[in-house]
Amino acid sequence: MKTYKTIFAAFALATAAVTVAAPAALAQGAVVIVIDETQILADSKAGKDMFTKLKNIETQINGELKPTRDSLETERKALATKLEGKTREAIVADAALVKSIEGFQTKSNDFAAKRQLVSQEYAATEQKAFQEFNKALEPVMMEVVKEKNAQVVLSKSQAVFTADSVDATALIVSKLDQKTPAINVVRQRAPAPQ
Repeated sequence: MKTYKTIFAAFALATAAVTVAAPAALAQGAVVIVIDETQILADSKAGKDMFTKLKNIETQINGELKPTRDSLETERKALATKLEGKTREAIVADAALVKSIEGFQTKSNDFAAKRQLVSQEYAATEQKAFQEFNKALEPVMMEVVKEKNAQVVLSKSQAVFTADSVDATALIVSKLDQKTPAINVVRQRAPAPQ
Protein backbone atom coordinates (compact mmCIF):
# COMPACT_ATOMS: atom_id res chain seq x y z
CA MET A 1 0.00 0.00 0.00
CA LYS A 2 2.85 2.36 0.83
CA THR A 3 4.23 1.79 -2.67
CA TYR A 4 0.97 2.85 -4.28
CA LYS A 5 0.76 5.96 -2.08
CA THR A 6 4.27 6.83 -3.22
CA ILE A 7 3.32 6.19 -6.83
CA PHE A 8 0.21 8.34 -6.69
CA ALA A 9 2.02 11.14 -4.86
CA ALA A 10 4.78 11.12 -7.46
CA PHE A 11 2.31 11.19 -10.32
CA ALA A 12 0.44 14.02 -8.67
CA LEU A 13 3.64 16.04 -8.69
CA ALA A 14 4.39 15.12 -12.28
CA THR A 15 0.92 16.10 -13.46
CA ALA A 16 0.69 19.25 -11.36
CA ALA A 17 2.52 21.26 -13.98
CA VAL A 18 -0.10 20.49 -16.62
CA THR A 19 -3.28 20.41 -14.52
CA VAL A 20 -5.62 23.36 -14.16
CA ALA A 21 -8.90 23.73 -12.31
CA ALA A 22 -11.12 21.16 -14.00
CA PRO A 23 -14.56 22.78 -13.51
CA ALA A 24 -13.46 26.11 -14.95
CA ALA A 25 -11.60 24.44 -17.81
CA LEU A 26 -14.50 22.17 -18.66
CA ALA A 27 -16.88 25.11 -18.67
CA GLN A 28 -14.63 26.80 -21.25
CA GLY A 29 -14.44 23.73 -23.51
CA ALA A 30 -10.88 22.80 -22.60
CA VAL A 31 -9.23 19.69 -24.03
CA VAL A 32 -9.04 17.06 -21.29
CA ILE A 33 -7.00 13.88 -21.28
CA VAL A 34 -6.89 11.14 -18.68
CA ILE A 35 -4.06 8.88 -17.68
CA ASP A 36 -3.97 5.64 -15.74
CA GLU A 37 -0.87 5.86 -13.56
CA THR A 38 -1.02 2.24 -12.48
CA GLN A 39 -1.26 1.05 -16.09
CA ILE A 40 1.68 3.25 -17.11
CA LEU A 41 3.80 1.64 -14.41
CA ALA A 42 2.58 -1.88 -15.17
CA ASP A 43 2.67 -1.75 -18.98
CA SER A 44 5.69 0.40 -19.77
CA LYS A 45 9.09 -1.16 -20.34
CA ALA A 46 10.54 1.32 -17.85
CA GLY A 47 8.01 0.37 -15.17
CA LYS A 48 8.55 -3.36 -15.70
CA ASP A 49 12.32 -2.87 -15.68
CA MET A 50 12.15 -0.83 -12.49
CA PHE A 51 10.00 -3.39 -10.68
CA THR A 52 12.26 -6.25 -11.82
CA LYS A 53 15.34 -4.44 -10.53
CA LEU A 54 13.62 -3.60 -7.23
CA LYS A 55 12.60 -7.25 -6.82
CA ASN A 56 16.20 -8.34 -7.50
CA ILE A 57 17.47 -5.93 -4.85
CA GLU A 58 14.89 -7.22 -2.38
CA THR A 59 15.99 -10.80 -3.14
CA GLN A 60 19.63 -9.79 -2.63
CA ILE A 61 18.80 -8.21 0.74
CA ASN A 62 16.88 -11.29 1.86
CA GLY A 63 19.84 -13.44 0.78
CA GLU A 64 22.18 -11.32 2.88
CA LEU A 65 19.94 -11.71 5.94
CA LYS A 66 19.17 -15.42 5.56
CA PRO A 67 22.40 -16.93 7.01
CA THR A 68 22.12 -14.89 10.19
CA ARG A 69 18.37 -15.52 10.47
CA ASP A 70 18.91 -19.28 10.04
CA SER A 71 21.78 -19.30 12.54
CA LEU A 72 19.67 -17.45 15.10
CA GLU A 73 16.79 -19.86 14.61
CA THR A 74 19.10 -22.83 15.13
CA GLU A 75 20.57 -21.21 18.24
CA ARG A 76 17.07 -20.38 19.56
CA LYS A 77 15.99 -24.02 19.20
CA ALA A 78 19.15 -25.22 20.96
CA LEU A 79 18.55 -22.79 23.83
CA ALA A 80 14.91 -23.84 24.08
CA THR A 81 16.03 -27.44 24.46
CA LYS A 82 18.50 -26.46 27.21
CA LEU A 83 15.83 -24.42 29.02
CA GLU A 84 13.18 -27.11 28.83
CA GLY A 85 12.05 -28.23 32.26
CA LYS A 86 14.35 -25.83 34.16
CA THR A 87 13.07 -23.46 36.80
CA ARG A 88 14.03 -19.80 36.83
CA GLU A 89 16.33 -20.45 39.77
CA ALA A 90 18.06 -23.32 37.96
CA ILE A 91 18.62 -21.13 34.91
CA VAL A 92 20.04 -18.25 36.96
CA ALA A 93 22.34 -20.71 38.78
CA ASP A 94 23.81 -21.99 35.47
CA ALA A 95 26.33 -19.26 34.54
CA ALA A 96 27.16 -20.83 31.16
CA LEU A 97 23.49 -20.97 30.23
CA VAL A 98 22.93 -17.36 31.30
CA LYS A 99 25.91 -16.33 29.21
CA SER A 100 24.47 -18.24 26.21
CA ILE A 101 21.09 -16.52 26.64
CA GLU A 102 22.71 -13.08 26.89
CA GLY A 103 24.83 -13.80 23.81
CA PHE A 104 21.75 -14.93 21.89
CA GLN A 105 19.88 -11.78 22.93
CA THR A 106 22.77 -9.58 21.77
CA LYS A 107 22.87 -11.37 18.40
CA SER A 108 19.09 -11.06 18.08
CA ASN A 109 19.23 -7.33 18.82
CA ASP A 110 22.06 -6.85 16.31
CA PHE A 111 20.07 -8.75 13.68
CA ALA A 112 16.96 -6.65 14.35
CA ALA A 113 19.03 -3.49 13.91
CA LYS A 114 20.52 -4.83 10.66
CA ARG A 115 17.07 -5.76 9.39
CA GLN A 116 15.81 -2.26 10.20
CA LEU A 117 18.79 -0.71 8.41
CA VAL A 118 18.32 -2.71 5.21
CA SER A 119 14.59 -2.00 5.33
CA GLN A 120 15.39 1.72 5.34
CA GLU A 121 17.90 1.21 2.53
CA TYR A 122 15.27 -0.60 0.44
CA ALA A 123 12.71 2.16 1.07
CA ALA A 124 15.28 4.75 -0.05
CA THR A 125 16.11 2.63 -3.11
CA GLU A 126 12.44 2.36 -4.02
CA GLN A 127 11.92 6.10 -3.56
CA LYS A 128 14.93 6.92 -5.75
CA ALA A 129 13.70 4.49 -8.43
CA PHE A 130 10.29 6.18 -8.55
CA GLN A 131 11.98 9.57 -8.78
CA GLU A 132 13.97 8.31 -11.78
CA PHE A 133 10.82 6.86 -13.34
CA ASN A 134 8.98 10.17 -12.91
CA LYS A 135 11.96 12.07 -14.30
CA ALA A 136 11.67 9.94 -17.45
CA LEU A 137 7.87 10.17 -17.53
CA GLU A 138 7.45 13.93 -17.16
CA PRO A 139 8.87 15.00 -20.56
CA VAL A 140 6.90 12.24 -22.30
CA MET A 141 3.72 13.35 -20.59
CA MET A 142 4.38 16.99 -21.53
CA GLU A 143 4.96 15.90 -25.13
CA VAL A 144 1.58 14.14 -25.17
CA VAL A 145 -0.10 17.15 -23.56
CA LYS A 146 1.28 19.41 -26.31
CA GLU A 147 0.47 16.89 -29.03
CA LYS A 148 -3.14 16.60 -27.83
CA ASN A 149 -3.31 20.34 -27.08
CA ALA A 150 -4.62 19.42 -23.62
CA GLN A 151 -5.29 21.96 -20.93
CA VAL A 152 -6.31 19.42 -18.28
CA VAL A 153 -4.81 16.06 -17.30
CA LEU A 154 -6.86 13.92 -14.95
CA SER A 155 -6.09 10.67 -13.22
CA LYS A 156 -8.38 7.96 -14.55
CA SER A 157 -8.87 6.70 -11.00
CA GLN A 158 -10.38 10.04 -10.02
CA ALA A 159 -12.86 10.23 -12.90
CA VAL A 160 -16.34 8.75 -12.75
CA PHE A 161 -16.39 8.14 -16.50
CA THR A 162 -13.90 8.63 -19.32
CA ALA A 163 -14.28 7.95 -23.00
CA ASP A 164 -11.51 5.96 -24.64
CA SER A 165 -10.87 8.92 -26.94
CA VAL A 166 -9.53 11.02 -24.04
CA ASP A 167 -7.39 8.27 -22.48
CA ALA A 168 -3.76 9.05 -23.29
CA THR A 169 -2.30 6.16 -21.28
CA ALA A 170 -1.40 3.92 -24.24
CA LEU A 171 0.22 6.82 -26.09
CA ILE A 172 2.28 7.73 -23.03
CA VAL A 173 3.36 4.10 -22.59
CA SER A 174 4.33 3.87 -26.25
CA LYS A 175 6.39 7.07 -26.20
CA LEU A 176 7.97 6.19 -22.84
CA ASP A 177 8.94 2.76 -24.21
CA GLN A 178 10.69 4.44 -27.13
CA LYS A 179 12.53 7.04 -25.08
CA THR A 180 13.25 5.21 -21.82
CA PRO A 181 12.99 1.42 -21.88
CA ALA A 182 14.97 1.03 -18.65
CA ILE A 183 15.34 2.85 -15.36
CA ASN A 184 18.59 3.09 -13.44
CA VAL A 185 17.93 1.45 -10.08
CA VAL A 186 20.83 1.35 -7.64
CA ARG A 187 20.61 0.08 -4.10
CA GLN A 188 20.87 2.98 -1.72
CA ARG A 189 23.12 2.40 1.27
CA ALA A 190 22.86 3.98 4.68
CA PRO A 191 25.93 5.91 5.74
CA ALA A 192 28.37 3.91 7.84
CA PRO A 193 27.93 4.49 11.60
CA GLN A 194 30.40 7.00 12.98
